[in-house]
Amino acid sequence: MKKRKGLLIILDGLGDRPIKEFGGKTPLEYAKTPNMDKLAKLGILGQQDPIKPGQPAGSDTAHLSIFGYDPYKVYRGRGFLEALGVGLDLDEDDLAFRVNFATIENGIIVDRRAGRISTEEAHELAKAIQEKVKLPVDFIFVGATGHRAVLVLKGMAKGYRVGENDPHEAGKPPHRFTWEDEESKKVAEILEEFVRQAHEVLEKHPINERRRKEGKPVANYLLIRGAGTYPNIPMKFTEQWKVKAGAVIAVSLVKGVARAIGFDVYTPEGATGEYNTDEMAKAKKTVELLKEYDFVFLHFKPTDAAGHDNNPKLKAEMIEKADRMIGYIIEHVDLEDVVIAITGDHSTPCEVMNHSGDPVPVLIAGGGVRPDYTESFGERECMRGGLGRIRGHDIVPIMMDLMNRSEKFGA
Repeated sequence: MKKRKGLLIILDGLGDRPIKEFGGKTPLEYAKTPNMDKLAKLGILGQQDPIKPGQPAGSDTAHLSIFGYDPYKVYRGRGFLEALGVGLDLDEDDLAFRVNFATIENGIIVDRRAGRISTEEAHELAKAIQEKVKLPVDFIFVGATGHRAVLVLKGMAKGYRVGENDPHEAGKPPHRFTWEDEESKKVAEILEEFVRQAHEVLEKHPINERRRKEGKPVANYLLIRGAGTYPNIPMKFTEQWKVKAGAVIAVSLVKGVARAIGFDVYTPEGATGEYNTDEMAKAKKTVELLKEYDFVFLHFKPTDAAGHDNNPKLKAEMIEKADRMIGYIIEHVDLEDVVIAITGDHSTPCEVMNHSGDPVPVLIAGGGVRPDYTESFGERECMRGGLGRIRGHDIVPIMMDLMNRSEKFGA
């Protein structure tokens, strides 16, 4: 029995709702996607609920679920996964947070992403904060992807029951950090001091002085959330399925999830996780890894960003960009030897500007797949696909069975 390779492609935030200016079509239905449509005709379609029907999922919990883990049991906060994703080596007693560079004016957050500053700018600002801020505990502060950063408080894991200062929408003041116990109170006090000193550093930084002159939002404030400790991973993905697994990812959070479950992670030059990401660099790296690895995971972020930005036209353009990436891959692999699954980690409808509980389109094609009668890849076509409506954690087992790598249960 021949064992096949597996390729899981996650287009972040893929699912959406009907868009009026698209004649009631979703961005996926509106976009020109000849390569995904080709796979739809060769394969089988359906819908998947990343965690359960109607439950909006975070990117972290959704990815954990799709890779077969129960997020209610293994998830211990996003911050630690972000820290793993930027390549930090952490101890089990460390406490990590995800951070946004933001814009504050007269005590009000006016932009939670500081005009989506570049990764390069964020890394320079983070370096200045690391050098100039002084705290009563050792800490690590580094830039991640785009406007994101990571903060680690060494040895403070017991204080993980701490709140956040992010109001989660513009036009409001930042929150004060809350706490649930004495250890968390210590962390809250440290975070208040960290934010205060960082604000002073950022206000005077040359990058922000230049952004002011250019009329761009300045990155002069830090929004901190997602307190996280070491995730409770019972068994690595690679151990469970007995495969060598590699991933092509640009976003630190998703890198962290992949590393936590045993994937080797690669970020090709030009892959940014932003709208300008080099999709062909990702495609070429994926084809390269499929020669060496049994299972490859390819992540594509910009589809989610466009949903958060309430930009249906841009979301359709990013879907078309992803389709070109997929086109290169299917031109350079033998579909008889590879099982390809395409889905999203969650829906990010433009009208919601956030994650929703809407089911996500899913496509599986390649060797061993029994095709249905669907003709294109889109939400409504997926509703009538032969795969039906499944849970996110069903995707990998279905793939592994088609790859002839699953084991029989029972005599």
